[in-house]
Amino acid sequence: MTKPVETRQRIVGAVLRIIGEDGVAGVTNRRIAQEAGVSLGSITYHFATQQDLLRESMLHFVADETRRFAELARQNQAGCDDLEQVVEVVCQVGRATRADADRIAPYELYLNAGRDPELRAAAADCFAAYDKLASTVLASIGVEDADQVAGAVVAMVMGLKLRALSTGSDPEDLVDGLMAIAKALTR
Repeated sequence: MTKPVETRQRIVGAVLRIIGEDGVAGVTNRRIAQEAGVSLGSITYHFATQQDLLRESMLHFVADETRRFAELARQNQAGCDDLEQVVEVVCQVGRATRADADRIAPYELYLNAGRDPELRAAAADCFAAYDKLASTVLASIGVEDADQVAGAVVAMVMGLKLRALSTGSDPEDLVDGLMAIAKALTR
């Protein structure tokens, strides 16, 4: 017998996969039940509305993403000695944000956060984790005002990732662009 917490996690995982494959419009209770391997009734038992489902999915993603990026920031707290190490961190980020259905879903959820004030705090937490990693790495290579620059760098990376996801281009291309910016910032 599946525990309620396990069932909720399976449902949320299914929602994220469905959103990544077909967008928020593809999220139906029947599809979730099939994807999660749970009964149709268990979805409405755990989530009263589809908005609750989307909110919980966003919060789940944010918690995972925040932990992942906080750990990357912690690992790089000692600093990067040169741009080669920065490139390695960027590659780690690129691998952590690969272009698959699970990574497309957050963009849909971020857009949904723009429509749902209750999701904005969760989205802000996630971006704060991104900013912390960017600030840590930028400061370690001598960028002045790294905290102020971090948000712009994160926005650029997110934009480049969105471009790669929407065009099918290689996400590794963003490394070249970031290297050029990092070199310019450290001159």
